[in-house]
Amino acid sequence: MTSSLAVETRGLTRVHGRKRALDKLNMALPCGAVHAIVGANGAGKSTLFRLLLGFQEPDAGDCWVLGERSGALSPATRGRIGFVNEEHTLPPWARVETVLAVQRAHYADRWDDDAFNNVLASFDLLPRQKVGQLSRGERAGLNLALALGQSPELLILDEPTLGLDVVARRRLLDALVSTAGDERRTVIYCSHQMDEVERLADTLLVLERGRLASFSSPEAFCDRITQWIADVPFQAPPADAVPGLLQHRRIDDVHHFTVIDQGEAFGGYLRSLGARSVEAMPVPLDRAVDAFLTRNHAGPAH
Repeated sequence: MTSSLAVETRGLTRVHGRKRALDKLNMALPCGAVHAIVGANGAGKSTLFRLLLGFQEPDAGDCWVLGERSGALSPATRGRIGFVNEEHTLPPWARVETVLAVQRAHYADRWDDDAFNNVLASFDLLPRQKVGQLSRGERAGLNLALALGQSPELLILDEPTLGLDVVARRRLLDALVSTAGDERRTVIYCSHQMDEVERLADTLLVLERGRLASFSSPEAFCDRITQWIADVPFQAPPADAVPGLLQHRRIDDVHHFTVIDQGEAFGGYLRSLGARSVEAMPVPLDRAVDAFLTRNHAGPAH
């Protein structure tokens, strides 16, 4: 693994029963950027995180994190990694001040009080509050503050805003935007919320059936996908005959084609079918990702 990479995998494979959760996954994530990972449920995102953190071993392939094999991370390297998951699990009997004291002592050589306090200030927590008395949003804020307080070089976030109300989600996202600007830190961020991805991410990784289906900036991904609206006064051709088709629907005689990597030539294709009018429209990130991930589940054109 090169020193410019925070994470690298080569042929990374993990099998659960008869299913390949990760299937010969190859990826290289540069240091100092925010990398967003998206995919349908079961695409392999959580399995990837467990392998990165050394919680599981791969069945085949290799994985390096901050220059070390993930299955043999040294205590020093583990101290350079922060992790926040969707459950925000902390001991319910412990007080906020107790959790903080343990974390601060564990990471004494790198603890950053300013980073911890800057996040926690947005959530109005009291030092003597018990974790079991905190709302889900407050626990999320405390978990993120604890992770940032340890000054991680690599921060892994697995659906950190899942299940939060609007206010808590906004506060957590604002805190993440602040830390995302630190060029010394690499963030790997998993979310189904595309507005979060657009605001945070430098790169977008799309996982599909355990493989890397796309790797680019969010803007470049959207540029690949276009919606074409065509007035075609007859039935459209079969889906497998339409170049780059991701999604198709028909409303009266107007056909809506969402396609990938087609350019202006697709307009000529539609006119060759007898289209009386043709219009191309950009596709926002949420719809682009949805179309890309559901392309193999589309029904026949009609």
